[in-house]
Order: sequence, then structure tokens, then C-alpha cells
Amino acid sequence: MTSTENQSPDAPRPRAGEANEAERAAAAAREAVAQALRTVVVTGAVETGARRRAEYATDASNYRVVPDLVVFPATEDEFVAALDVLRELKVPVTARGAGTSVAGNAVGPGAVIDLSRHLHRVVSVDVDARTAVVQPGAVMSTLQKAAAGHGLRFGPDPSTQNRATLGGMIGNNACGPHAVAYGRTADNVVALDVVDGRGRRFLAGAGDPEFPQVPGLKELVRDNLALIRTQFGRFGRQVSGYSLEHLLPENGSDLAKALVGTEGTCVTVIGATLRLVPLPQQPTLVVLGYADMPSAADDVPALLAVGSQEAGTAALAIEGLDARLVDVVRKARGADAVPPLPDGAGWLMIEVAGATPEDAVRNAEAVVAASSAVASQIHAAGPEATKMWQIRADGAGLAGRTPAGEQAWPGWEDSAVPPEKLGAYLRDLDALMGRYGVDGLPYGHFGDGCVHLRIDLPLEASGSVLRTFMTEAAELVARYGGSLSGEHGDGRARSELLPLMYSPEAIALLERFKALFDPDDVLNPGVVVHPAAVDADLRRPQARPTPSRQRIDARDGGARSSGALRGIEKVAGHAGFSFQHDHHDLTTAVHRCVGVGKCRADNHAGGGFMCPSYQATKDEKDVTRGRARVLQDAVNGKLIGGLNAVEVRQSLDLCLSCKACSADCPAGVDMAQFKSEVLHRTYKGRVRPVDHYVLGWLPRWTRLIGPFAPLVNKVLGVRAIAKAVLWLGGMDPRRQMMTFAEVPFHTWWKRGGATHGVPGLSHRQEPGRPAPQGNPRVVLWTDSFSDAMAPSVPKAAVKVLTAAGYDVVVPDQEACCGLTWISTGQLDGARRRLANLLSVLGPYAVNGVPILGLEPSCTAVLRSDLLDLFPDDPRAAAVAAATRTVAELLTEPETAPRPETGWTMPDLSDLKAVVQPHCHHHSVMGYQADEKLLRDGGASIEVLAGCCGLAGNFGMQKGHYDVSVAVAENALLPALRAADEGTEYLADGYSCRTQAVQLAGVEGKALVEVIAERL
Repeated sequence: MTSTENQSPDAPRPRAGEANEAERAAAAAREAVAQALRTVVVTGAVETGARRRAEYATDASNYRVVPDLVVFPATEDEFVAALDVLRELKVPVTARGAGTSVAGNAVGPGAVIDLSRHLHRVVSVDVDARTAVVQPGAVMSTLQKAAAGHGLRFGPDPSTQNRATLGGMIGNNACGPHAVAYGRTADNVVALDVVDGRGRRFLAGAGDPEFPQVPGLKELVRDNLALIRTQFGRFGRQVSGYSLEHLLPENGSDLAKALVGTEGTCVTVIGATLRLVPLPQQPTLVVLGYADMPSAADDVPALLAVGSQEAGTAALAIEGLDARLVDVVRKARGADAVPPLPDGAGWLMIEVAGATPEDAVRNAEAVVAASSAVASQIHAAGPEATKMWQIRADGAGLAGRTPAGEQAWPGWEDSAVPPEKLGAYLRDLDALMGRYGVDGLPYGHFGDGCVHLRIDLPLEASGSVLRTFMTEAAELVARYGGSLSGEHGDGRARSELLPLMYSPEAIALLERFKALFDPDDVLNPGVVVHPAAVDADLRRPQARPTPSRQRIDARDGGARSSGALRGIEKVAGHAGFSFQHDHHDLTTAVHRCVGVGKCRADNHAGGGFMCPSYQATKDEKDVTRGRARVLQDAVNGKLIGGLNAVEVRQSLDLCLSCKACSADCPAGVDMAQFKSEVLHRTYKGRVRPVDHYVLGWLPRWTRLIGPFAPLVNKVLGVRAIAKAVLWLGGMDPRRQMMTFAEVPFHTWWKRGGATHGVPGLSHRQEPGRPAPQGNPRVVLWTDSFSDAMAPSVPKAAVKVLTAAGYDVVVPDQEACCGLTWISTGQLDGARRRLANLLSVLGPYAVNGVPILGLEPSCTAVLRSDLLDLFPDDPRAAAVAAATRTVAELLTEPETAPRPETGWTMPDLSDLKAVVQPHCHHHSVMGYQADEKLLRDGGASIEVLAGCCGLAGNFGMQKGHYDVSVAVAENALLPALRAADEGTEYLADGYSCRTQAVQLAGVEGKALVEVIAERL
């Protein structure tokens, strides 16, 4: 069964009628297979819809192969039964975990079986035997948590460990930084429970040279001993092809280890028994500086010779970092993200351990003494070491752009050579890239000779340059006795190039080995044996340009820049990248997602904000990457019928527009921007859903309600009426109606209320006039939520700012940021409101007066969306630069004028609080200043890492209530239930406070209210 979607773009296209008939036949064939599967996959799901197939058409590679169906078996029995059905029908099968495979190992025609949804348990940990039994969909960090309580860990640890599944690691023979000490995944596998392509289920292990489970394997090994001994297993990171060296009698006749790294082409893993190792004691990080990366690589053999693994004195990890990658991290994450480094333009990070801190330091000093580094540092476990490792972890995403801002692609991202040849190889590889005029940011596992490098090959039109470059690179690595892949596997990216690394006899041996297990080539076809072409099924060349909103709106007489595109360009610009705005379209923007899958990370356990709906549903549909894939397919015009398609609405429906991906995604994808853009295009000139008018125009309604607030509150206080209004307004009737302030803040201010109890306060200052008594001025910008529904917050801000020595200015004119218009995709309306805001706040900003925001989501608009929608207006840049949070104003004196009279924060030592940072606060401004202010004041706080679940209009809308509550259960509600008596709840976000009071009956306070109470 082959989908017409997988045809080459150069293949002759059938006529319209023929195409329709072919698609109907393909759809019927898909549904027939699905119905057969549903007889055995009863608890799990079998899906053939276009949206689901688009989500699974791509992994983290360059390739797009649309499956015919996606299967989610709920039990091992369903999994095995599904394999039986698919084998009988001769339907190709690709097993998939987190889908972070970079070489196209986890995409394929026929059926994709997702094992991460249900088969994700750590079945058992045997402390005495130091082993663990896991299901293939278990995330590696889950195993680490289960083992850590017993003082154990799984040795290999790729940077994607908080979302990579152990089945995927087994498939690719993953390694990670600590393979220097603990080896590859193959070296840590004891036994595998597998089903092969013939339908045989058996337990693969070691020690039996007869290999009774696989007839013919004994003879294959016996007849090819010399070939296996000379061409396989020549150095530690020779992962390309199959690792047949494990079958040798001197290596234990280990079938389990030989099947690791076969990429699902020989067997499908049902379960695995893995070896565990003791946790290292006193991990200590050595950072060595060199003139350049090749010079750092030259030093690796000397550092590998220091100490011994048996004695615990040798290096546990030796990682390489390039100065340009560090610069990208610094620009993308801020200066604080990178600790001071030793002098140099290339660095080695070496981890050592010791029985005591003193032993660890001695081992670290021995590494420094053995090196030829120009400078060095030693860090004990702590914040500085963590930041260094985070640079390495983010490399997979941040290296997806070159310093010049070009998209960098995988393909040659995983080459490896013997460590003693690494320096020379890096110099020749750099020369090769120079000849092609391409660039990339190298890093990797230098202790094993493995180099990760994404390159800005021109893939927009075709894969021709990719093919020629990859061929020359493969010839280069073969000359050094290296491997096309060091841990990612060959996949679709490199399998065709294996004859450049192996002899014809070795290639024939690989084919014979696979045929023993999968003679019909139904397991992950096109990979390793009988490979697909390197330049076949490439995702990016299939993508057609789409008009940017700038060109679309020009037809209506108004040239407006694309919000989604500007958001991508903004994030890239912060990372030191540059764009030519007029030449980039929505297609380019959505293909910024390279699929590294950090959005799938276990945020509930490990801390994080990204993709709160995915944390609730664990469905690929609800993760940033899955949404990006659907949008890619929509703009490609292949499987999904454009941005107006129902599949796009389904994909974006549960996006909370939290913007966490804009900060946490290494590739800088901002799905909130994409959602606004898509909603804008979808409903341009059309009637919108009713909640877009009710919630999207909320600031408008609050102004109309203002004079009648007491009456409105009384009427809506009747539950039956409130439920009816909610339902008619497109909201969930289980929600409660908001309460409107009887005296909005602006009314209170204009009546002179601010002067009561705040002597000497001047509240009518023009932008160009000096403040009285020499006090620096600050504009208190009051958003619609604070003004009409929470006036106690700006009142408290007036008190705090005045006590701190500032002269507070509140503009008389309305200045709405258009947040609710942005979140509902009414971007024209948002621009009109922001244009008015610029006329009000712009004069203050250009005169150097700080603008203080209170509601985080609205403050974030001024710091982010304002620049996206007004990229060429100097007032927008001035307002964005002048906008501060209260904490930033009080803790960062270099960013704003300070009063001459000193001011000391009140004592907060009596405060014990659960603190909920608003998602936009985390994503755009960062919560560090607020946390510092609280901790420096003596407060005892628990800062939550995760969305509250309401997220503005999201949690109010019909159809979102259950997910909103489930998101709140990730962090907020458990923390509130566990809080001691007397613990307060702090949240600057109006929606965060609303969620807590509606779901937990807990009233919250903003930071300024807490400070004001203690003045």
C-alpha cells in the first residue's frame, strides 16, 4: 500500500480525474487496513485522518514521508497483534518513539506505530542485579528518575533525554556525552524482547553462538568471521550499518547488542532489559579553552589517557563547543545564560568524579595538567556547571541557524572518526564547507570523535547540493576510517552512502543479515538495506511559498507585516540572526521547526512551561512540533487543504497561546504568533465565532459596563443568568463570570483618590516636563484588566512606586494594547489599538520615561507583539525598550532612572507563598527579577514551573474547560492543595488569579499588593 503523497515531485502527475480516482482507491485501502487493525487494537487507536498523518509524516530530519495510518497500541498484546495483522497484509511498519530521529529513521510509508502514547512504563528496577526492564516508549529521563532513588542510572544520556524514548535509543544506538565512561546503548543492553519481520517473537541475549532463535545466523557469522573482524567495530562510534561485531564469539555472541542500532529494520522491540551503573560521586566540570575547535580536538587523546575508568579517575565526558555556538546561546538566552569562560574560541567540557570533593578536584587538576589548553576553569556541581551543560543541551536546536541567520539542516550532523584523527578531520571538513560556501556550528562528543553539525545547504528548491556535499563528506570521513553516523543512525539521510564506507562484500553481508529477520522488507523500508536516495522525499523542496500577510493585506489597501513571520524573525534576531523581511513567507516561518521535540519534554516532572496542553493530553496534536507539522503541510498544499482546513483548526484549537515556545523552544518557534496569523487569515472578512466578539472585544465591553458595574455584577451574580450568558457568549457554563470594579482605577485616579494617604503625589505630568523635587518619573500604564477588574493592583503600584521615590504619571487617555484582539487573530483591530497606544505612550518613551506594566500578558505585548506589528515605527522600539515590570524597575538600576533618596524593600520574611509566574511573563520578560526581589526580601517561596491553564480567553471558551483544568493539575492545583495554612498565593496575571479562585477557592495577590501591605 503506497500513498500518492510519497511520489517524487519530479514524477509525472496523473490527470485530475485519475488523481481523484487514485486517491479514492488509496483512501479505501487505508480504511480497509485500519478496520482490520481495529479488530485487535481495541483499547488504543488506529487513525487515518489527514491531520494525524501530517503530524507523523516528519521526524526531526529533512524528510517527509506520509504514512497511510498511525497506530497507538495500548498494551503489549495489542502491539504484537497489530504487527501480525500488518505483516499478513504486507503493510510496511515504522516503530516510533518521540520522533526526534534526525536522520529520517522514524518516518515511513504504510503504518507508523507510536509507542510513546501508552507503552511508556519502567516495568521494574532490580537493584541487586543493577538492571531495569522497560517498555519501548519509556522516556529515558523517566528511567533515570526511577533508578536515581537507588543510587543508579542508565549510562548513555543524549541531550534529548527528557523526551527521547528508550526504544528509539535502542533503534539508533544512542550515546550522549557520558558514552566515554559508560559506552553506547548497545553496551548497556542485557536482553531484548522482539518480534521480527517473519512474525517470530523471541528473547535476544548473549552467550549462545548457535543463535537458535534465528535459523541461518550461525552460518552467516561462521562464514564471514574475517569480514566482520576487519570491517565492523573498528572504533567505538562506528554506528553506521549494522554492528555485526557483537556476533563474534570473542564478543560473547551477543544477538541483543547486534540488534541495537538496526533502526527497526530487522526487529521491533517489545521490551528491553537494560544495565544500570552507579551514579557518579562529586561530578566536577573542567572547562578548557583553545585557540579553535580543531586545536581542542587535537588535545582529546591526551585527556583520554588521564586516569582510568576502573579507578574512577578518568573523564566521564569530553564535549566540544565552538565560540560561535556559545555566542548564539548568549544572544538567544541572554548574557546570564553563559557563565564566564576561559579564553579561547573553542572549548572542551570534561566531567570527572571522585569519592570526595577533594578527590574530584585532584582528578580535575590532573586533566588540566595533561592538557595544552590556553586557559582553564574548574566548576563543582552547581549553577555554573548547569549553565554549561545547558549550552550543550540547547545546541541541537540553536545550531539550526547559522550566525548569518540561514536555516541549517541535518544530514551530515553525526559523523565520527577515531578520536586521534578528530582535529585533522575537522580541518578538512571546514575546508570542504568552504568550497561549497556553506556554514554551520560544530559541537559534539569529542571524547568519542563524534561531531554534530547542521549546515545551511540550500534545500528550498532541490536536494542536488545536499547530494553532492554529502557524497564528498562521506568520502572524507571514510578516508579517516570513520563512520557516517556516530549515534543517530543512517536513516534516510545516509544509508545510500554506506558503500562509500564499506566494501561490496560488507554491504552484501548487511543485506543477508536483514533477510534472515525481514525477507519481505516490511520493517522500516528504505533504511540501511535497499536504501532510499539521499535526496528523495525531502520536506523543504516540496514546500511552496505562500504570500505573506503583507502582500495579502496590500490588496485591501493596507500593507501590514506578518505577525507570525515577524515573531520568527524577532526571535532569530535576538539570537544574532538577520532576515530580509520582504523575501520570507509563512512557509519559511513554519519550517523553522526542525523537530528536536523539546516541546514534548516531561515538563511536569522536570519543570517547564512549554506546551501545557500537551502536558495534559500527551497527544502529538497538542504539541508545538505537531502543530508546526500540520501548518507545514497546510502551506505546502500537499495533504491538508490550506490554512482554512478543519485539520488546522483542530491542531490549533488547544494551543493556549502561552508563548512559552517562543522562549523555551531551541529553534524559537512562536506558535502563539502562528495561531494569531492563521486566525487572522481564516476569518478575514468573515463572521467569526461569537467568543471572538465577546472575549476578543473584552476591553470594549468593560468600558461600556463601567458606569453600570454594580447592576451588571448583581444580575450576573444570579447563577442561572450567568450560565446563560456564558453559553450564549461561546464560553463554558461551568465557568464563573468575572466581577467588574464598581470604581475603575482610572476613575479613582481622576477623582484624586491617589493623593489620599500618598502626600505630595503629582498625577498630571506632561511627557516633556521635569518631575517635581527632582524625583524620576515613571508612567503607570494601566491595562484593561487591572483598570476594570482588579484596580487594587494599580492602587498598590502607586503606593509602592511613590514610596520608592518615583513621581507617578497616569495618562488621561485610553491606551489599550489589543491583547485580546491579538489572541483571537483580529490583527487589524489590534493594530488600530496599538497605533493609539503609541500616540499616548510614545512621547513618554522617546523622552526616556520608563513605562510600568502590571498585567504580564499586556506588558508582553508592548515588549514583543508591538514590535512585530509595527516593525518600522521608532516609537514602537522606544516603547518596547522603556517598558518595565515592577521588579525590573526596583532591581535593575541600570535600566531606569533611580531616585536620589535610597529606598529599602520592606521585610518580607513573614511571607510564605506559592508563586505562579504568568506564561507571558516567563516567555517575554523572564521571571528572574521578580524571584530575586522576593528572595532578597526574605520571602519563602515556591515558584511554579507551568501554566495555570486559564491563559486568557482559552480556558473560558467552550470545549476547553477540561483541558484547562488538566493543565492546572500539572502544577498549580497540587501546589495549592499542599500549601500550609498561612501560605499566600502570588500571581501577577489576572487569569492566573481567576483560575485559582474558580478551581481551588484561593484568592491571589499581585506582587505589588504584597509589597504595599508591608510598607
